[in-house]
Order: sequence, then structure tokens, then C-alpha cells
Amino acid sequence: MGIKSTRHAVYDLKYHLVWVPKYRKHIFDDEIRKSVKEVFQKIAEEYEFEIDTMEVMEDHVHIFVEAPPRYSPSQIVQIIKSISAREIFKKYPKLKKQLWAHELWNDGYFVRSVGDKVTADIIRKYIEYQTHEIQASQLKMFEKSKHR
Repeated sequence: MGIKSTRHAVYDLKYHLVWVPKYRKHIFDDEIRKSVKEVFQKIAEEYEFEIDTMEVMEDHVHIFVEAPPRYSPSQIVQIIKSISAREIFKKYPKLKKQLWAHELWNDGYFVRSVGDKVTADIIRKYIEYQTHEIQASQLKMFEKSKHR
């Protein structure tokens, strides 16, 4: 993970995503968890996402993923949830019987954008600094302050 580029963008976008199966059921045993991880990885490769870390628990999943800016966080979640549900139901049709609505994932999700070295504080300082005309000292704002 790090700075990536596409034809028209240079980016460093990482998201921590969390969601649960329908009814927050404890349906993921070791075998299914392994399959879910494999499916997530295949989806990531297909859509040019890079999964840094993921964990599939009995009743929820965590994914730390980097994605190109052409995808919004909601699109990333929608892509992963919809394709994984189809593939997991195909491989484990017994799961449909445990889920009354025949849907694998709950509708909601949690997302947090994650910065590597660039924090919200640095962005605020950078934006505020744009009104200053002295460009030579611009890099000084990124140096560690001796007063802190």
C-alpha cells in the first residue's frame, strides 16, 4: 500500500470497512470463513482493490482496503457484498435456509477513511496555509513542532 496512480489520478485512499451477515447470525464456521476470504480476494483483484488486512468472524467482517478513486466507499461495499453473496450461496446453499430473506449480508456497514501519515490536522493546516504567499517555507509546516 502507498501512493498509487491511474491514468488521471494519483491517490492514497484506504478504508476500514465492517459489516454483518443478515440478522447478525453466527453462520461463518472455519470452512465458510476461508471461502469468504478467498472470494473477497478474487473480487479485490478483479476490481483493482488492494486488501491490506481482513478478518471474517462468525458474525461480522473487517476489511482494510485501498481502492482507486473511481469507486466510492459505498460502491466498494456494494461490489464486495453482492458478488460475495452470490458466490457463497452458490458454494453453500444450506446458508439460505438459515437466512429467512435469502440475503447473506445486512444492508448497513461501517466505513472509516484511513490516512497513513496524513492526518486530518495536517490537511487542515495545509488548507489554511494556502492563503499565505510564502511558498519557500511551505514544507516547514510538515516538520515536527518543537513546541509540542
